[in-house]
Amino acid sequence: MIIGKISKNEKMIKFNRKIHCTNCGKQVPGGLKTGQEYYQTHEFEIELKEFLKNYLCGICRDEKKTQK
Repeated sequence: MIIGKISKNEKMIKFNRKIHCTNCGKQVPGGLKTGQEYYQTHEFEIELKEFLKNYLCGICRDEKKTQK
């Protein structure tokens, strides 16, 4: 998954964080990517915190869509 801003021709940073679904608690496999300039900035930390706080796995996301 890509987090934040990546400019054209910018080096990408890959990093791993434990990602858990906020609904069912399942751990989601895979890592995250972002641009080198955006990585570990204040804005990046805020966006990552919000992402982890509101993340839904594919199953929970699909269930939420079908309930509407």
